[in-house]
Amino acid sequence: MQMAAFQALPPERLNWICDRAEHLQLCAGEVLVREGDPPRGFFIQLSGQITVSRLSNGIDIPIGRHESPAYFGEIQVLTEDVVPVTLTADVATDLYRLNCADFLDLVHSCREFEKDIFRTVGQRLRGLESFIQSREKMAALGTLSAGLAHELNNPAAALVRVLKDVQPAVLELQWMNLLYGQQQVDAAHTAQWLEVRDRGFEAIAHPQNDPLAQGDREDALTDWLEDYGVKDAWKLVEPLAAGEVTTDILDTLMARWRNDQSELRDLGIRWLALSFDVMSMIHNGLDGAERISTLVQSMKSYSYMDRAAQQQVNIHDGIEDTLRLFAFKLKHGIKVQRHYDQTLPEITAFGSELNQVWTNLIDNAIDAINEGPDNGRTSQITIRTCQKNQHIRIELEDNGAGIPPELKNRILEPFFTTKPMGKGSGLGLDVVRRIIENRHGGSITVESGPGRTCFIVLLPI
Repeated sequence: MQMAAFQALPPERLNWICDRAEHLQLCAGEVLVREGDPPRGFFIQLSGQITVSRLSNGIDIPIGRHESPAYFGEIQVLTEDVVPVTLTADVATDLYRLNCADFLDLVHSCREFEKDIFRTVGQRLRGLESFIQSREKMAALGTLSAGLAHELNNPAAALVRVLKDVQPAVLELQWMNLLYGQQQVDAAHTAQWLEVRDRGFEAIAHPQNDPLAQGDREDALTDWLEDYGVKDAWKLVEPLAAGEVTTDILDTLMARWRNDQSELRDLGIRWLALSFDVMSMIHNGLDGAERISTLVQSMKSYSYMDRAAQQQVNIHDGIEDTLRLFAFKLKHGIKVQRHYDQTLPEITAFGSELNQVWTNLIDNAIDAINEGPDNGRTSQITIRTCQKNQHIRIELEDNGAGIPPELKNRILEPFFTTKPMGKGSGLGLDVVRRIIENRHGGSITVESGPGRTCFIVLLPI
């Protein structure tokens, strides 16, 4: 045979393979094995081409190909795991199959053949690990990008509304200022208006958030404006109340205009209300812009853009960045309790990979809470940090239904997941375990019972 592994076998062993191997011929499009099937044996591909694919949200995604000549199937025979991929012939393909027992007999009969097989196993596992890491990162990015788009939409829409509304309002204010200026009103009276306006701007910038006081002011202003004879008084009440204008202030300011029969009779009141409206628009627009800036900064910090792979990392910053990006899921009745030890030192770590850990754990906690029974409980995620000897200890606990005892020991296994098809990445928490253990020299354990699941991460300082 042309494949190096088989060149180490003596002629009698090659003849033995020929006697025992089952000849298979596949047509183009024919499936050899499907993802989730039990091991069918060891395959030797002599001609043709086979595509290797894996299910993602119910769709087969190609992840590689077997070009002739090739062999495959050894990992599943050696580990007795189910087949993790689907193999489909691209063209007419000719191959042979050794059953599991015969392949194990062959491996153990020739030391050189065994070494070649295990070298191939190592290469394929490294390739699979690289694929898993890339896929997990894309899955995390997909989860967060959907939420980020939702979170950005609200402040962006508010900013657009402000920019549309502020232009005609500013033009109307300019017209009012021009009309008032033509009256040659004395400077002292103008100063009174400006003082009330400036105090209102300050009140809008730093609101008291007292709805009862606001409601009382609006009721009093409504009565005063209607008594004064202001048209569409209801439109002016809210901005005047927000600027903490009282009826006493209006009595003072409007005394000289009460008997004026021109449009100047209520121009000052409208000017004041419109000025407060414009200030509120600007204030809301700034809030929206700052929210957009915060979200973008959180995403940049989350991904550790423009930084080296390893950095001095503040654990709390990474967790908070991740929580901000999950705000779209947390706002629906899930309370986050934080118990942070603010004296914890920074650690040298792969920041973006640790954020991937927090993404997986927080996303799983949210799903566990949403899928569990309500029972009148307050949905809650609790995050605790502290120092334990030369490690930082991070606990992430949820009050969902808990992990069944028969599944708890498997929760960190590769590809194991309790989520149905189409939810999550389909890769389980093995990526989390490898980032913590292999990349950072830490550990992860899970404690779970009815109504409580807690993941405990230890990272060396």
